[in-house]
Amino acid sequence: MSNNGHHFNGPSAESPILRTEHVSKIYSDGQVSALVDVSLEIHRGEYVSIMGHSGSGKSTLLNMLGMLDRPTSGEVFLDGQPVSRVRNLDSLRAQKIGFVFQSFYLLPVLSAMENVQVPMFEGNLPVAQRPKKAIELLDLVNLGHRMNHLPLQLSVGERQRVAIARALANDPLLLLADEPTGNLDSKSADSVFELIAKLHRERGMTVVLITHSDELGMRADRVIRMADGHLMSDTRSSGKQAARGNGAESGLGQHDLGQRDSGLVRPTRSKSILPPFAVPEHG
Repeated sequence: MSNNGHHFNGPSAESPILRTEHVSKIYSDGQVSALVDVSLEIHRGEYVSIMGHSGSGKSTLLNMLGMLDRPTSGEVFLDGQPVSRVRNLDSLRAQKIGFVFQSFYLLPVLSAMENVQVPMFEGNLPVAQRPKKAIELLDLVNLGHRMNHLPLQLSVGERQRVAIARALANDPLLLLADEPTGNLDSKSADSVFELIAKLHRERGMTVVLITHSDELGMRADRVIRMADGHLMSDTRSSGKQAARGNGAESGLGQHDLGQRDSGLVRPTRSKSILPPFAVPEHG
């Protein structure tokens, strides 16, 4: 597949879906080293949590993995290809990566179904098929009955589930979630984490998430802990130490969503509309 002049080869069974090689990030004032010589691999089908105190560098690392920021030195590889050589990162992100943020970033004037369709403007799905897919995704997160509600008519937990459905709109290679339960009560947080686990378990989704919660973070198959910009540990949930830079492979593939007939048709738009992705604070 070709993306904006840069060819992305198909991944082999052995290659990681994401890899960082000696990545460091120093902010412009030269006083903060947010990441220091970070090298790791994340393989297809893994469920990974990145944990650490505020300022540990975990959000900065997620920004690098999601191509929301560029490293000061080192390289990030997506499906074996160096990200630094990609001409149009915006298009690549829209097609390859699903993002879930703490603050949802739903467009307030659009319904849940319309919000889920927003990333599809950067995809290849025909306009007539977008509403049907949006409904399928809302059904997946148990919100099909709320598809015509505006964000302010939804609970905070429901808003985050809409954001997760939106993150899946273009069948991304992986899901990146930065503190997805930070604004939720404990019951809603548990529901969102169970949904993420279900996506990993049933669809083979590769998931990388950040959380401050030890209880929730330990539900992942692999836990990476950070401090002061360094990777401090990399362990499996079973307690078995994982060799740094090596991820477990998975033979699971993502299942295609079935088509569901619908009388709903969204009007065509003359240009793409993308939600305002705010870069999270360092940490």
